[in-house]
Amino acid sequence: MADTAPLWGVVLMPFVLVATAVAAAGLDAAVTAVSQRGRAAVLRDLLAPLSEALRLLGQQRRRTNAADIVFGRVGIGLVPVAAVLAAAVLPWGFRAVTDPVVGIVWFNAMEALAWAAIWLAGWGPNSALSLIGGYRFLAQGLAYELPHMFALTTAALGAESLRVGDVMAAQQGLWFVVWMPAAFLVYLLSALAMAFWGPFGHPVGRDAAGGAVVEYSGADRLLLLGGRWLLLVVTASFSVPLFLGGGQGPLLPPWVWTLLKTAAVLVLLIGGRRLLPVLRMDRYMEFAWMVLVPLTLLQALFVAVVVLDR
Repeated sequence: MADTAPLWGVVLMPFVLVATAVAAAGLDAAVTAVSQRGRAAVLRDLLAPLSEALRLLGQQRRRTNAADIVFGRVGIGLVPVAAVLAAAVLPWGFRAVTDPVVGIVWFNAMEALAWAAIWLAGWGPNSALSLIGGYRFLAQGLAYELPHMFALTTAALGAESLRVGDVMAAQQGLWFVVWMPAAFLVYLLSALAMAFWGPFGHPVGRDAAGGAVVEYSGADRLLLLGGRWLLLVVTASFSVPLFLGGGQGPLLPPWVWTLLKTAAVLVLLIGGRRLLPVLRMDRYMEFAWMVLVPLTLLQALFVAVVVLDR
């Protein structure tokens, strides 16, 4: 069972998440630089997220006619808030800010909060393209949330508990990824979809001129896009206690193993998003309903049989 983090851990957690998100954004920029302009541009592009953040902070906010400012600001603010609240049950090593009995349910509920956040952010500016981006996220969420929920349930079923600490403890000797590979892969796909990243970037697609973020500039745009990176970091990090044994590992302290495993998952997602094909929204929804849902159900059935035979 995961221990509760001390007070200083609670205070530092948002800063750790932001630092990790900035590092991931820098890595993504460096990979882009290597693929497009060669290695000479890597060092400069590692700092690109920070320079872009400073540029946006100095930019004026864009105004649109008859905008619902309250809804828009609430949506923008909820994106990073949902990510931080989801991270409350995320163990660093063997300690978490809190380890409730229904920790996995809490994590999934905070992910669902991001649905409302992106939709509100798309609704707020009173812009057709922005609203299209918000509705695209809802449609995409309906497609990936069910297999994502089954992947979470499969890990909980293997541990016979919804407590995140119990899920980590159940992986001593054998990580869940070894005998739940389908659930793990579906979870990673849904992590990209949650952050509307790579092949799942339709909510902010170029064909809609930027979709949900098209009418935002300055600090508003920074907060929304920064929250997007936080969602990616938190969902990637949660795969570590769910499927990769949490802080378990030889020689190094648990928190170091947690960071190393999280970094490995982030590198896999950042690199993998360039390899996965971009599917039309209707094609992906069909793939999710017809392939991913049956796949995760079969995986959950296999795990249930194993648990019953113990």
